[in-house]
Amino acid sequence: MTSIFEHNYQVFTTQGIVRYYSQLRLLQPAEQTILELFRDQWPRMKMLDIGVGGGRTTQHFSPLVKEYVGIDYSRAMITACQKRFPLSSPARMFEVGDARQMSQFPDHSFDFIFFSFNGIDSLSHADRLKVFQEVRRVGKPGGYFFFSSHNLQGLEQQLNWRNQVNFNPLSSYVNLIMLALLRFCNRSISLDQIKQSDHAMIQDESHNFRLKQYYVRPVEQIRQLEVGFEKIRVFSWKSGLEMSSDRERCSNTDLWLYYLCTIKS
Repeated sequence: MTSIFEHNYQVFTTQGIVRYYSQLRLLQPAEQTILELFRDQWPRMKMLDIGVGGGRTTQHFSPLVKEYVGIDYSRAMITACQKRFPLSSPARMFEVGDARQMSQFPDHSFDFIFFSFNGIDSLSHADRLKVFQEVRRVGKPGGYFFFSSHNLQGLEQQLNWRNQVNFNPLSSYVNLIMLALLRFCNRSISLDQIKQSDHAMIQDESHNFRLKQYYVRPVEQIRQLEVGFEKIRVFSWKSGLEMSSDRERCSNTDLWLYYLCTIKS
């Protein structure tokens, strides 16, 4: 049986998917918030950009930081990055790398570690925890880890057909068709199960329902991080604004959220 890692890896190495990620340019609102938040610190930081894909984030962060390393487990993605950004300096480089086991980097190597575009969600629960351990190891104590992840609360809202119906008949029709496909691809999971779960693996609409992705409630994600990280902050994907209260986090239904945390000593 194909593992989640192998299943998603095959998707991310296909030519069409690599081409799609290679043409992306824009930062998401929460990423723009962080870019501005650390504006004065970037020149002193060594940054690791995990799951760099086709280099969407490279053009924004690489010119600002002291050193930049972009890694991806798809060699095709790294090749695309090297063509798009011929970074010849030792302080600017791309390489193939697996976030679960980054032995090429010594302990405490990076000031800022970024795992964007829900890349960490392409891994199983056990592999996800391995990534958190490796990030803590290669990150400097007091350094930062910033990543995005699918929000199970947003999925819960999506799976309720009543939320897919509006005053536009065509929009409602498309929404209901997508809901039917989502439920068909996840026949073993019911809405009641989702409501009672802290996290779940879902074959969602990404790349025509080809990816299996991890969805997690904000409270559970914070609990996972508290083992190796502190000062955990949560940002809305849509607005880029921080959600400072538990009430905001528990009621938020964005399809994904961003988490910023400090690496413990």
